[in-house]
Amino acid sequence: MRSERIAWAAVAGILLLLAGCGGEPDTGPGKVRWDRETCVRCGMAVSDPKYSAQVRAPRQHGKRPLYKFDDIGCAIIWLDQQPWKDDPTVEIWVNDYHDGKWLDARKAWYVPGKITPMGYGLGATDKKEPGAMDFAAARKHVYEVEEKYHVHRGGESHAVPAPQEAHP
Repeated sequence: MRSERIAWAAVAGILLLLAGCGGEPDTGPGKVRWDRETCVRCGMAVSDPKYSAQVRAPRQHGKRPLYKFDDIGCAIIWLDQQPWKDDPTVEIWVNDYHDGKWLDARKAWYVPGKITPMGYGLGATDKKEPGAMDFAAARKHVYEVEEKYHVHRGGESHAVPAPQEAHP
């Protein structure tokens, strides 16, 4: 009887260890520890569950790293600076400004005029609202804001230029 309990305890322990090793999945948005994690680009706290973003990178060393941002603007500019930015496995996630649910950033609509953590002013939603723009237009908007206001970069010498569009 005692050896049977020990065997069951060992099995339960092994199962707990295996469950703990699994970690987060390597696709989709991850869990955010609000006010306890910082934006990869600007270092500010990721604190607003209606305006944050995440980028899941291509597989590196067996895992797909997840990067968290306090504003979609930070995510867009940071991603454009990565050598793997055009990899088709890159995922970009953004919160719906209505309810905080995670949306595929490339499929979301962006409503300007919102008060966002870093001032890019875009609220994402899954349905097209009046004045909303698609991801390409939102990306362009982010660079316009960055060039005009040099958001959190400290002036002209740190301004991030908009990437050049490819011309046929």
